[in-house]
Amino acid sequence: MLVEVAIPVHVSQTFTYHLPDHLVADAAPGCRVLVPLGRQLVTGYIVATLASPAAPSDEKFELKAVEQLFDLEPLVTEEMLELTRWIADYYYAPWGEVIKSSLPAGINAEAKSVLTITEAGREALESVSPRARISSKMRALSLVAETGSRNARDLARDSSKNRASAIIRELEREGLIIAARQLQTAQVRTKRQQAVRRVEQDPAANVKPLNSSQQRVMDLLSNSLEPAGCTEIAELAKVSSSVIRTLERRGLVEVFSREVRRNPLAHLDDHPIDALTLTPKQQAALDVISAQIDIGEFGAFLLHGLTGSGKTEVYMRAMRAAVERGKTALMLVPEISLTPMFARRLRAHFGSRIAILHSSLSDGERLDEWNRLRSGEARVCIGARSAVFAPLVNLGVIVVDEEHEASYKQDESPRYHGRDTAIMRASRASAIVILGSATPSMESFRNAQTGKYQYLKLDERIGGRALAEVEVVDMREVFARHGKAQLVSDEMKEAVRSSFAKGEQTMVLLNRRGFSSYILCRSCGASVHCSECDVTLTYHRMAARLICHYCGHEERVPKSCPDCAGPYMHFVGQGTEQVEALLKEMYPEMRIARLDRDTTRRRGAFEKVLDDFAAGEIDLLVGTQMIAKGHDFHNVTLVCVI
Repeated sequence: MLVEVAIPVHVSQTFTYHLPDHLVADAAPGCRVLVPLGRQLVTGYIVATLASPAAPSDEKFELKAVEQLFDLEPLVTEEMLELTRWIADYYYAPWGEVIKSSLPAGINAEAKSVLTITEAGREALESVSPRARISSKMRALSLVAETGSRNARDLARDSSKNRASAIIRELEREGLIIAARQLQTAQVRTKRQQAVRRVEQDPAANVKPLNSSQQRVMDLLSNSLEPAGCTEIAELAKVSSSVIRTLERRGLVEVFSREVRRNPLAHLDDHPIDALTLTPKQQAALDVISAQIDIGEFGAFLLHGLTGSGKTEVYMRAMRAAVERGKTALMLVPEISLTPMFARRLRAHFGSRIAILHSSLSDGERLDEWNRLRSGEARVCIGARSAVFAPLVNLGVIVVDEEHEASYKQDESPRYHGRDTAIMRASRASAIVILGSATPSMESFRNAQTGKYQYLKLDERIGGRALAEVEVVDMREVFARHGKAQLVSDEMKEAVRSSFAKGEQTMVLLNRRGFSSYILCRSCGASVHCSECDVTLTYHRMAARLICHYCGHEERVPKSCPDCAGPYMHFVGQGTEQVEALLKEMYPEMRIARLDRDTTRRRGAFEKVLDDFAAGEIDLLVGTQMIAKGHDFHNVTLVCVI
C-alpha cells in the first residue's frame, strides 16, 4: 500500500510513501506517521491511501518507506481533513502546516540528528595547530568533541549558521563525525497522577490496629467520596508517602495511576444564571435561528445589533438550543482577553460541559481541553481564531462575535481568515453560523443584502437605554490654550476626576504599546530602525529596551546617535506605558492599571487584571485594543480614547 502524506513544511505538494506490511491494517487518513524527508525524519499526516504509484509504470523510481505509525485510530477526522484541504487550496497555504495548526501544540514527535566524534576526528583535532582551530570546520569539530555528542540543531546555532549543514556533511564524509537520528517523544502528553482509595474490609477480619498517622489517612479517605491524590492526602494528613505505601501493603488502600485534567477554568465559580426575559426583537431573532437548527441544514445569519442590544443573550440561547438537540456549539471571539467574560456566561449555561481553546493556555491545558472536546465530554467550546479547528462532533452552531474584527485574520503561515473558515466549516457540517456585530464588515453586510445571509437586526438597547454621548476634543485648541503639546486634554482631566469622585470607573484606550513610538536624533534627524524589518524601534521604559513590534528584535537604548554620535536623543510619540505613568502622576489617589501585551505575558495575567477591574479594585484601566471590544463593566461610565 502507498500513502499520500502532508508534511508541515513550506511546500504546496504532498508526498507519496510506501507503507510496510505490518502497518497496513492500522494506517488510515488522519493518522500521524514518521517519514524521511531528505536527511531528516519528520512527522506527517496521512491524507489518502493509494493502491498503486501515481507515476507511469515505465518510470523507474524508488519510494521511501514510512518509518513509524503513531496513531491506531485517526487523530484528524475526515471533516477536519476536508476543511484543512479547503484552507490549503483557498489561501495557498501548505496543507501539512494547516493540519499541524489544527492540532494541539507539542503532540508531534520529532527526530533529531545527533553528531558523535570519531577517533579519527579526535586525532585530526590534536594534529592541527591552535591557529587552524579557528576555521569553521575545526571549530564545529571542537564543539562536538566538548561533549562527545551534540545535537545538529544546537551545533548550527553555536557555529556558522549559514554553512552549518555543509560543514556537517563534510565532516561526516571525511569520517571525523558520525550523524545518527534519534526519535524524540512528543513534548506534551496527558498528565497522570498517583491516586489512592480505600478498600472495603470484611468486618469479621482480624485487622491489626493502626497507628495515629495511618488512622488520619484512613479517616480522610472515609470522608471522601472520590479517590484522592496521594500527595494531597499526605499533605492533609501530615504524613509521608511511606505511610500510604504501608497501608497499601496491608491491603487497606489501593494506589493507582489516573489521568488528571489541567483545568484552565478551575478559577471560575458556578453561578446560577438569571432568568432574563428576551425583548420582542431578541425573541424574533432567536426563533428564526432555532427554526434553522431544527431543519438541520446550513444557514448563515448576520446579527446586526447595537452595543447593549442583547446580542450575547441571543448567542447563548442559540447555543443552548443546539445542545438540547444533541448537537455541539462553538463560539469564536476576536481577542483572548474576552474569553474569561464569555467563559463565565457559558459556564453558567452549560456547567462543566464547556472547554476553552486559545494560545495563552499552556500546551498541557490545550491538550486536555482538546481531548475533552474530541471525546464528547465537553459539548461547547469558546476560543479565539484557532478554536475554529476544535474537534467538535455533530456541530450545530458556530457563533462569530465581532465578526468584522481584523484579528480573525491569521497573519503568519498558514494564513487564513477565522470568520470565513467558520462559515465554510458550518456549511460542510450542515450547521448554522451566526455573525454578530454592531458594525458589520462590508462584505458580510453585502452578503446579507443579497440574500446569501439572513439579516437579523437588533436596533434597540435593553431597557431603552440611550447610546453613550460622544465628545470629540480638538487637540490643536488644547495646544493653543497651553502653548505646548498636551497628551491629555483639559476636558478629559475633568471628566476623569468627576467620574472618580462619584465612585465610578474609567477606561482609557490608546492602541499603541510601549513608552514612546520612536527615538530621534535632534542633531541629524536620524531614527533607530530595526535591523530586520527597517521599521522604527519602539522605546519600552520598564524593559529599558528598544523593541520591534513586528519581529520582536530588541536592543539597548543608545546614549548617542548611531549615525552622527550626537548626544541629543529625543523620544517621540506616546504609548500605553507613558499614558499610565502620566495618569498615575496626575491622580496619585487613584488605583490605575494597564492592560496590553507587555503586562499580560505571564499566564493568567489578563484574567487577573480584568477580574480586579470588574470587582472595583481598579479605578482606571489603560489599555490597547485588548480593552476595546465586547467587555461589560457596569460601573464604567467614562471611556477616553487618546
